[in-house]
Amino acid sequence: MLLCRTGKRGINSNIPFFPLNTAEAANLPPLTEAQKNKLRHLSVVTLAAKIKCIPYSVLLEQLQLKNVRQLEDLVIEAVYADVLRGSLDQRNQRLEVDYSIGRDIRREELSTITRTLQEWCQGCEVVLSGIEEQVSRANQHKEQQLALKQQIESEVANLKKTIKVTTAAAAAATSQDPEQHLTELREPAPGTNQRQASKKTSKAKGLRSSAKIWSKSN
Repeated sequence: MLLCRTGKRGINSNIPFFPLNTAEAANLPPLTEAQKNKLRHLSVVTLAAKIKCIPYSVLLEQLQLKNVRQLEDLVIEAVYADVLRGSLDQRNQRLEVDYSIGRDIRREELSTITRTLQEWCQGCEVVLSGIEEQVSRANQHKEQQLALKQQIESEVANLKKTIKVTTAAAAAATSQDPEQHLTELREPAPGTNQRQASKKTSKAKGLRSSAKIWSKSN
């Protein structure tokens, strides 16, 4: 939203408007129309530095133009010359300025510029302090995650050692090699297969004997 200030105090602040006063004009050669328009452009820029919404009445008075048509043509020329950027509000009879070129700095403006730069530096210091705080927090979080990772890896290593020691102790109790003990736990005993084979053979013999008895009875 544009800030519109149209009070007399904001307009009349020792700004050198077009035209030059009578004493200055007497010491200068006559100005061409192009030179007058350039001075008018600069006068609009000076006004735009103080006011973002400039009434047509103020512009007509300060630029000594006869009608609104001349004023709007002058503003359009200034826009095409990239002297300022804005829009003409014909309904409210005012110029709304978005951007204007800078003019030479006057001595009375130095204190304002210095104060603005100091405020900007203070703002930068606040932002820098906030960034440093965020970096410190990020580093702390990283250190905590690394410590947690090391703790987990240490616990896993200790658990592996405990399993290995337990397996070795169990193998020693049975006077067997630990690897052989694990193999025996995974594979069945040799006698188990033989017993299963003998059971199958006995069952087959019983079936054959039953078949012979049945055939004789017939």
